[in-house]
Amino acid sequence: MGAEPQVISKYKVATRSSHRTSNLLTHHMDWVTILLYFLLVALGWMNIYAAVYSPDNIVNILSFDINSGKQLVWIGASLILIIVLLVVDYKVYEHLAYPIYGGIILLLLVTLVVAKPIAGSRSWLDLGAGIRLQPAELAKFATALAVSKYLSSVNLRQQNFKDQMILAAITFVPPMIIVLQNETGSALVFAAFILAFFREGMSPLILIIGCAAAAIFILTLLVPKLYLIIGIAALVGLALWLDYRLMRRLKTIIALFLLVVGMIFSVDYFVNNILQPHQQNRIKALINPEADPLGYGWNVTQSKIAIGSGGFIGKGFLEGTQTKFDFVPEQSTDFIFCTIGEEHGWIGSTVLIALFIFLLIRIVGIAERQRSVFGRTYGYCVASIIFFHFLVNVGMTIGLAPVVGIPLPFFSYGGSSLWSFTILLFILIALDANRAKDLAR
Repeated sequence: MGAEPQVISKYKVATRSSHRTSNLLTHHMDWVTILLYFLLVALGWMNIYAAVYSPDNIVNILSFDINSGKQLVWIGASLILIIVLLVVDYKVYEHLAYPIYGGIILLLLVTLVVAKPIAGSRSWLDLGAGIRLQPAELAKFATALAVSKYLSSVNLRQQNFKDQMILAAITFVPPMIIVLQNETGSALVFAAFILAFFREGMSPLILIIGCAAAAIFILTLLVPKLYLIIGIAALVGLALWLDYRLMRRLKTIIALFLLVVGMIFSVDYFVNNILQPHQQNRIKALINPEADPLGYGWNVTQSKIAIGSGGFIGKGFLEGTQTKFDFVPEQSTDFIFCTIGEEHGWIGSTVLIALFIFLLIRIVGIAERQRSVFGRTYGYCVASIIFFHFLVNVGMTIGLAPVVGIPLPFFSYGGSSLWSFTILLFILIALDANRAKDLAR
């Protein structure tokens, strides 16, 4: 009997310690970022309802027969997921980064084999009861973990060729499989990891070359080849004239110029012979949607009409005529920004953009205050992925980016997308909360 009080005493000490740890964790969470998350999710849910709302057949926003009701289920499941992500020991994310990555790669391969074609894509797993999962979305957070784990074990500034190839393989194996699933848009997102690499010491030359190549590709589609070559030659000549020291590298400059000329003449072949017809149409729609407003230019044209019709203050919630009459396809998913533009106008669009910019600033701030390379790199991976989605999604609705079919983070309809971004963000919040908790001890 004498031992019983001692056992009770140890239990009370352990309980107090557990409560203290829990209080430290919740106290040091970045509640501003969490509030931004729930605000974006709530606004997205309301606009999903607005996108499917019909005055001729009014359905309750909670009805499971429409997208808003289905999205509410995914939101509820996300709340459970958030609790799990925060309760799990944060060290698990680093220790199991490679097994998680390997498991998602295996899931992508299984999906490629067993998935049924949906709109030409084999990227959805049917889980029954009308529930589908897109592993391509989950590959983003898995790759972010694996990349962060690898970069925490090497110095990117001093990497040898072998390390660079390993990093490239970790980053680009998932999008290669996703391309085979015919989900080009989701595969393009992985290019955003370059921004995280740049923060960790990657040579800016790679980023400059990539941006230059993209600019030349677009200019080749807009400007006659001869004019473009003459313009580039004139710029090279001007640079040599302004800085005679560049003459020492004349052979290298000439080689680069010839490489650019070769790229200019290869663009037509790439577009006409490598890209699939629907991909060619997306490029045509980006360059000149008015050339075929009833064909490949329909989505972009109607999207811009919807946004423009909203004016300064918008038509009001559930009052969008373009939305009501289904002029814009996929308006609750890829083109949900149109709903904001039409019903809430320039003011609503600006507020939404400001919220995303504020969120990105918060995420970068969280990344910078991490004490470990793993935490910092992971934070920049999260920021890069969300930034790419935000930039391209908004850009394609206003005709500044090709229509590649990627959702607006936390906002668009889709359970896989919501889960993917929730996991991405709350792993970072867990890492940051535990960092602050360790400092407070």
